[in-house]
Amino acid sequence: QVQLVEFGGGSGQPGGSLTLSCVASGRSFRSHPMGWFRQAPGKEREFVAAITWSGDSTSYADSVKGRFTISRDAVARNRVSLQMNSLKPDDTAVYYCAARDFQAITPLGPVDYWGQGTQVTVSS
Repeated sequence: QVQLVEFGGGSGQPGGSLTLSCVASGRSFRSHPMGWFRQAPGKEREFVAAITWSGDSTSYADSVKGRFTISRDAVARNRVSLQMNSLKPDDTAVYYCAARDFQAITPLGPVDYWGQGTQVTVSS
C-alpha cells in the first residue's frame, strides 16, 4: 500500500524558514513525479511545487517562486523536501505531499497519491 508521510510542519515567523519533508513507502517511487500542494482555511487546495522523477526539472506556483525550493534525494528518490524561506502569513496552510504514477504533476492536473497533510502556520 502506497503511503506518503509528511513531517516538518509547525510554526514560523514572517521572514523565517521552515523545511517540509515527505517520505514515500509501499513501492518504489524512483520513477514517480512528486510535489506539494497546500490548502488554506476557506480556500481550495492549490499547487505549490513539483519535481520530476529524476529531479532535474522543477516547477513552482508564482506565489512561492524565488522563496521555496523543492528537491528530492538522488539515490532512492523516495524523499522529497520543500525548503520554505522568506515566509509570509499567506503561506499558512495545510501542506500535502503528492505523487503521480507516471505523468508530471501540473497545477490543475490529477494526483494519484496524497499524504495526510502537515500544518504550517506563519505569524508573528
